[in-house]
Amino acid sequence: MSEQGKWLFRGHRIHWVSSRPRQPDPHQPALLLIHGFGASTTHWRYNIPALARHYEVHAFDLLGFGRSAKPPEEPYGGTLWQEQTLSYVGERIGRPTVFIGNSIGGYVALAAAATAASDCAGVVLLNAAGPFIEADDPRSRSWGAIARKSIAGALLNSYPVQRLLFENLRRPRSIRSTLHQVYLDHTNVDDALIRSIREPALDPGAFLVFRKAFGVPGGEPLDTLLSRLDVPLLLLWGIRDPWINAVARRRQFQQAAPRASEVVLEAGHCPHDEVPEQVNRSLLDWLATLPAVAGA
Repeated sequence: MSEQGKWLFRGHRIHWVSSRPRQPDPHQPALLLIHGFGASTTHWRYNIPALARHYEVHAFDLLGFGRSAKPPEEPYGGTLWQEQTLSYVGERIGRPTVFIGNSIGGYVALAAAATAASDCAGVVLLNAAGPFIEADDPRSRSWGAIARKSIAGALLNSYPVQRLLFENLRRPRSIRSTLHQVYLDHTNVDDALIRSIREPALDPGAFLVFRKAFGVPGGEPLDTLLSRLDVPLLLLWGIRDPWINAVARRRQFQQAAPRASEVVLEAGHCPHDEVPEQVNRSLLDWLATLPAVAGA
């Protein structure tokens, strides 16, 4: 059974979808899928039907993206979306939930899980974004490094530059080109995916959201969050991801979370959409290892 609708968060409409088996098992956790920057629930198009054969599955559009509201006054970033996640679980799911997130959605999933207590039954991170605590490198204090960083920062924070960048990024050709950079296999970079990214970017308020969200995630470092995590964790890597240097980033996660389970796939930044059959199989295998939860 599949449903979709609107839910109010901080007075703003949030688009959600859910699906569940004909006879759900009350002792299995629910699943909440959290998309990445600029994406939406559509990005889980190949995952929700497969997972919902076995689990109650939910997904929503983060405030500011997809078919959710795009209010200009909100402080977009990891803290806001963490609050959205916990509110959704408390108000719409009401039972232990596995948080599954890609890219920025991975950061949001981890941040929410680190404070969710009994509401969280596990976490899955697919090429998660977000900073680690880094040792101070004396080379970064050189005049040249500071100048380059300052000049680049000033340009990127300029309204005209951001407007030009936004207008270019939401062109269908640019969206397709960007996806081709981060999908190793381009088969699923289709017109439906392009539309799901472009149409929300045409909404009134989309540019202001883009400006305010430019510095996301805005929150605690990943290693701090991982140190507080006390539920099972699966790290699922598209190891050919050019955006986050997945090979080096995997080592950072291994150091910060040495007991996490891992799956490594030949894919880019969005393995759930690029190689969905492999991701779904890996998710179901891992989910089957989780302990039973209290019945709803």
